[in-house]
Amino acid sequence: MTRLGFLLDSGACIGCHACTVACKSEHDVPLGVNRTWVNYVETGEFPDTQRHFAVMRCNHCDDAPCISICPTGALFRASNGVVDFDDSRCIGCKGCMNACPYDALYISPRTNTAHKCNFCQHKLEVGLEPSCVSVCPTRAITVVDHDDPNDPVAQRIQSESLPVRAPERRTLPKVHYAGTVPEALDPLARPVAPDGLIWSDWTGSATWSPDVPAESRTAYTVAHAEPWGAKVSAYFVTKGVAAGVMLWAMAAALLGWDDRAALATGPAVIALVALAVTGVLLIADLKRPERFWYLFTKGRLRSWITAGAWVIMADGVLVTLWGIGGLWGGSTWFAVLIGPTALFSVATAGYTALLLRQCRGRVQWADRPALALIGRLVGEAVLGGGAVWGALVAMRADAAVFSWTPVAALAVLVWLWRHDRAFLREAQAVPLS
Repeated sequence: MTRLGFLLDSGACIGCHACTVACKSEHDVPLGVNRTWVNYVETGEFPDTQRHFAVMRCNHCDDAPCISICPTGALFRASNGVVDFDDSRCIGCKGCMNACPYDALYISPRTNTAHKCNFCQHKLEVGLEPSCVSVCPTRAITVVDHDDPNDPVAQRIQSESLPVRAPERRTLPKVHYAGTVPEALDPLARPVAPDGLIWSDWTGSATWSPDVPAESRTAYTVAHAEPWGAKVSAYFVTKGVAAGVMLWAMAAALLGWDDRAALATGPAVIALVALAVTGVLLIADLKRPERFWYLFTKGRLRSWITAGAWVIMADGVLVTLWGIGGLWGGSTWFAVLIGPTALFSVATAGYTALLLRQCRGRVQWADRPALALIGRLVGEAVLGGGAVWGALVAMRADAAVFSWTPVAALAVLVWLWRHDRAFLREAQAVPLS
């Protein structure tokens, strides 16, 4: 077998950025994004200071979370162990960007698909070195075959126990570093100083622990915008309403209520509209929205992006049957549909927890217990759906005293959206490089 990786010798690196320029030229990488870049990290206090260079890129992990979360197989492992990508399958969901602990992926502004270092596969296929390797003036970048016991670079990695970045994320990265300091590999160990960065603007959204030592700082790095923003926050709310309104209606039915408009047709219409809005939000958030149907024609169920799309579809079918049963069904519609409809309503509310846990680059999601995340999402669904269903029931009472209930329900939904927006922003603001 062949498992290719890199050895990046920071002790030999002079910070010339030749690798970055060669990569951009070889792959026609647009301005503002990079497949490889060089971080500048400074340690010590004047006059005893030192600058360290750390080349950053895809780590071609043996257990690559970007492959696991990719819903369409656009990210895949080649026969030589390299994690490569297929532009023609990418829908631009940005899940890989949150799954990667190394900040290695970006959305190309030219193709609106996910790109990253692919080891210059087109050059490997004809026996050439990757561009970054061939241009490095100090040979600070070398290729290693981790499955070749006679590879001198692999022997060096083993004999010196050379480190990798973020081993605690359990991705089994195949990029090792030599001649470096821990602060150069850990973005949380080196804050950006108040006087800013060299040749770069910082977004200012990232936060560091108060335990970060003052004697280290980032002098140059690459920042990315948050992959998931306002639309994804709204999707949390709308799918929660779809699930919650049905759960409240079914609970009322179990308690013996007999108002079919409040228990069946009304909740079904609300849930279907909410599910439709959920779909619109998810499609609008894609960088290639015209490819959304790939989730069903090329989808891979190991990704909770794909699995979630099927859960929402199944929930929509059951909600439709629930509404039809409420209009024309006899007593059996309730007994037959309440179980599966309740199950898929809970699944619609909670499946995103399993999606967030696939984002191993975001510690606040990936390391949180699944039941805690599911409980949070189902609880939000019960709150948001309850507010909407309560407004429906109150308006059916046809009393002026209840005229304020739609406004109250809207206020609850707005609060949930802001709450979820902060939840997403907090995790994505943690710097990865």
